[in-house]
Amino acid sequence: MPASATQTLRVAVLADSDTRWKWGSLTANRIAPPNSDISLDGYLLRGRATPTARQLKEVGVTADSLREVTAVEFLRAMEKEPYDILVLSLVGGGVQAMLHGLARAWDGRTKRPVVVTGYVGVVYEKLTDGLLLRHGADLVLANSRQDADRFTAVYDGVGADSSAVTEVALPFLGGDAYTGEHDPYTVVFAVQPSVPDNRRDRDHLLNRAIQHARFHPNREVLLKLRSKPGEHTTHIEELPYQKLVQGKDLPANFSLVYGHMGDVLDRTDLLVTISSTAALESLHRCIPTVVLTDLGIREGLGNHHFVGSGCLASWDQLDAGYKPVPDAEWVARQGVAAEGSYETAFDAARERIAELLAGGEMSALTPYYTPETAPGYLPGILARHHLGPDGTPLPGAPAADKAPGPVRQIVRRAARGAYRHGVQRVAPVIRRMGEL
Repeated sequence: MPASATQTLRVAVLADSDTRWKWGSLTANRIAPPNSDISLDGYLLRGRATPTARQLKEVGVTADSLREVTAVEFLRAMEKEPYDILVLSLVGGGVQAMLHGLARAWDGRTKRPVVVTGYVGVVYEKLTDGLLLRHGADLVLANSRQDADRFTAVYDGVGADSSAVTEVALPFLGGDAYTGEHDPYTVVFAVQPSVPDNRRDRDHLLNRAIQHARFHPNREVLLKLRSKPGEHTTHIEELPYQKLVQGKDLPANFSLVYGHMGDVLDRTDLLVTISSTAALESLHRCIPTVVLTDLGIREGLGNHHFVGSGCLASWDQLDAGYKPVPDAEWVARQGVAAEGSYETAFDAARERIAELLAGGEMSALTPYYTPETAPGYLPGILARHHLGPDGTPLPGAPAADKAPGPVRQIVRRAARGAYRHGVQRVAPVIRRMGEL
């Protein structure tokens, strides 16, 4: 295509963890209208889960610029920078705070970025709460047909405008389809930082994975880890598997691995997990996939989402040679696009964004929650990000355009270290004492 026919779009992504940076940056590339190039600026919201350099590298997404900011610093940057698209890849409360802050920052403007938000994966808890906190964006992306139906029903049910709901697919799907067993046959147990949430259950799953390796010495069993001890992800990990495995007698065909999930799936013959979105990545590539039932099928684990999938099984069944067969109808409703429709899954979002960009004047952001509709809820959400009830930065909020000095950097690192020590060392001890 001639260079003159290509439009350059300025896109900003605000994310608060490694997983959300991955979702936001990949989404930005997927939803760009046809015949456009992207200039991508990344903003990492400062907090407990701000990704490390290693985590960013593992995500494998590059940006033209990337910097860490507070909420107020980000809002002030948005007042100055003429972006075309803004992707808010945050927890629900963060999205709501930014929507109100941006509405205040852009007050009176007729030209502003198209604001996009959504979820990083399977939505199996806090559906109504999370959706209403995301209401007010121009596009609220639903990663599947099922989610699009649920999102629309929630908004319509409370009398909120549901026109922003736009069906897409998970942006990080890809890779070659599974064509047959590798040598050696490789089983990957993709663990999660937040489920299960206690040592007994984690030990059970770890021991069963090790036992599977012993039962099948001709198989390679990989424990796929999300983060290294001390790093935080979207969810807090109090009991890293790296620590639980210490002192155990591991067979030669059992090992721990990090790295990009897509690279690990390249050599996977069986993907095993509790409820991770890795299961959807695996199903997209037609890799045999199992969602474990060892700890029950429960909302707290998230594996209830996979009821009807044909993927539910236990380690006992896997030891005995069970091979799952996914239900085609269930898979088709999950945005997995295993049948080859993935390239068109983002067309509706692209068309909508193109229309908004070409439309000239844009209306103000109007979230469902306001000081009138949620006076006992909204102010607290905004205050966590140093914003007043009207979205204005509160006095004493961190200043923008000022790089942290050496002392501030040391204090920040120490605070993060103390927080992580509390989460990973002190909190479990207190919890055990409470159970005595």
